[in-house]
Amino acid sequence: MKNIAILGSTGSIGTQTLEVVQSNAEELSVVALAAGTSVDLMERQIREFHPLVAAMWSEEAAADLRVRVADLPVKIVAGMEGLLEIAQMPESDVLVTAIVGMIGIRPTIAAIRAGKDIALANKETLVTAGHIIMPLAKECGVSILPVDSEHSAIFQSLNGEPRERIEKIILTASGGPFRGRTREELQHIQVEDALKHPNWSMGRKITIDSSTLVNKGLEVMEAKWLFDVELSQIQVVVHPQSIIHSAVQYVDGAIIAQLGVPDMKLPIQYALFYPDRRPMSGGRVDFFALGGITFEEPDTDTFRGLSLAYRAAAAGGSMPTVFNAANEKAVALFLDRKLSYPGITELIEDTMEHHKVILNPTVEEILAAEAESYEFIAGKVSM
Repeated sequence: MKNIAILGSTGSIGTQTLEVVQSNAEELSVVALAAGTSVDLMERQIREFHPLVAAMWSEEAAADLRVRVADLPVKIVAGMEGLLEIAQMPESDVLVTAIVGMIGIRPTIAAIRAGKDIALANKETLVTAGHIIMPLAKECGVSILPVDSEHSAIFQSLNGEPRERIEKIILTASGGPFRGRTREELQHIQVEDALKHPNWSMGRKITIDSSTLVNKGLEVMEAKWLFDVELSQIQVVVHPQSIIHSAVQYVDGAIIAQLGVPDMKLPIQYALFYPDRRPMSGGRVDFFALGGITFEEPDTDTFRGLSLAYRAAAAGGSMPTVFNAANEKAVALFLDRKLSYPGITELIEDTMEHHKVILNPTVEEILAAEAESYEFIAGKVSM
């Protein structure tokens, strides 16, 4: 039996992880769950999966949950202390980091130091602290198993191949709902338009990030750390059908790719059972029905999120943190209808230009750069 702890259990990745657990109940067990404010759903998850510990981000939500599950033998904790307790608990084997945002950094570090393998779905952890996380994982003998569809595809395409044979990583992107639009056509995009992803069912923030190509930029930064490659070795290719999830080109010109229907449960299950593959129900690619697949170069002039991400990654140090923090705040403002759609990338660029890069930042300096970015944005935009 493999025991897993899930940070972000009520979100899209977290709930799908629990579906995988449900389908493999004889081999997977949940020992801890953590969420933000969704007390109703957390109560249902506790009653179904019987964790030893459950965490809510706010003490108020935790207090509410304690009353609701007083009849069950589960410990309820709160805040960062709660996340750190779950990350290090001796009963778990794998920590699934499906929590959104930079609050995932400290629990991930704590889990690595406690010898836990990481099923990584929190891309901000590597985007902002990859220079800390990857050497620490190597030092502690811990596996970082990617859960993002694209990074899982790269991981699978690399299986059994030495890293020095990589010539190029081909990172695929659907192009989002506005592929083919001009800058002028993006001026009047509303929240409802941006939340309609053509292929994937995801949370609100990541869906917006996909539409701006910011998410693909974050994935470029994550891939750099996960697979120890240079930025120049990562090529983003728009593939609207989302059947090829990503690929690796080797020094002899061969390309190995991972294909499948768009379903996040596949990379989740692969990470939890790696290196084994287990049967999984669901759709299969029908090449005859598909007919064809197409590829395009990303339009980085219109969708500037990707070019800004490459710029942030090239600057290095604390700049990826600023890129990520500015995007988090900009997307929140857009979802609250306080910022236009083009204003998302404009705000990211303004925040990056304001920042003075700190090379090789500590965790404290990373969090300070995040706070500085939020303060700068608060001074520019009415919150």
